[in-house]
Amino acid sequence: MITQGIFGAIDISATGLSAQRRRINAVASNIANVDTTQTEEGGAYKRKRVVMRAKKADRPFRITLDAEANKLARTDRAHFPQMESRVSEMAGAGVETNEFSEEPAAPRLVYDPSHPDADENGYVALPDINIVTEMVDMIAASRAYEANVTVIGAAKDIVMRALDI
Repeated sequence: MITQGIFGAIDISATGLSAQRRRINAVASNIANVDTTQTEEGGAYKRKRVVMRAKKADRPFRITLDAEANKLARTDRAHFPQMESRVSEMAGAGVETNEFSEEPAAPRLVYDPSHPDADENGYVALPDINIVTEMVDMIAASRAYEANVTVIGAAKDIVMRALDI
């Protein structure tokens, strides 16, 4: 997906909003299951994390820029000196979050012989989830979400100003 042109920032930030929403959902699931001792797969709940990958555009940034950007007229060779270096990286297209991963951490063993899921030695296997870490992840995801909303607002303002011209 090439996200160039006037709505490029909005398209890219929309993928960021979706990614951070999934991240917050994973944190909520982890917090909700902090004491879950049995899952459908058997054993204690395992902490979930969102796997995020940068989306790549289909063509190099320079080709996209040459094809899509407004071209400036060069009437004098001194006005716009030719840049020797060429940009060869791919144009960014946002972020992908198509999968969750489960942390392979061993469960935390807590001695509670009265618990129905306690083993023969009285230990209960609880998820290895740290509430403080989850809260920090939630705050970071929330701030990233807010930053993407701000970018969309700024891009919207630019579009509105362009329409006023």
